[in-house]
Amino acid sequence: MKAAVERLAVWTALAGGLVLVALVCMTCVSIVGRAFSVFGLGPIPGDYELVEIGIGFAAFAALPWCHLNRGHATVELFTPLLGQPLNRLLDALIDLAILATAVLLTWRLAVGMLDKKAYFETTFILAIPTWHAYALGLVGAVVFCIAAVWRAGDSLVRLRGGHG
Repeated sequence: MKAAVERLAVWTALAGGLVLVALVCMTCVSIVGRAFSVFGLGPIPGDYELVEIGIGFAAFAALPWCHLNRGHATVELFTPLLGQPLNRLLDALIDLAILATAVLLTWRLAVGMLDKKAYFETTFILAIPTWHAYALGLVGAVVFCIAAVWRAGDSLVRLRGGHG
């Protein structure tokens, strides 16, 4: 199970990374187009919209891999003094809190997506339905939930003395 969750998180993070690379390339081309507008070139239409959508996807796509590797910001001022049993308890509590947060984010993102779809909202320049951006973010959020469920379960097993 661990390998499948890790693979899913890796592929999601890689997809987010590829989107970021594509956005960097597109932004460079758009900037060059702006710089050479005297020669008839111009920016890529809707570049800001595409960056907004792509960054949203990339951010959500990174969350599962980050969480599986405990890459979130931590403050370890007193935890080295607490000992293994209490640290395992803290890990379990934090992982359960992150699971609750992941579920809440996913739920609200899904509700927002359905709202945007119901009202046929689109972006200003490219007229991309905004619910598409929400749906892309939802992919990462769902994988984040899967990773959070696995991580919380692993922490609970470790709390009970298992080796997860």
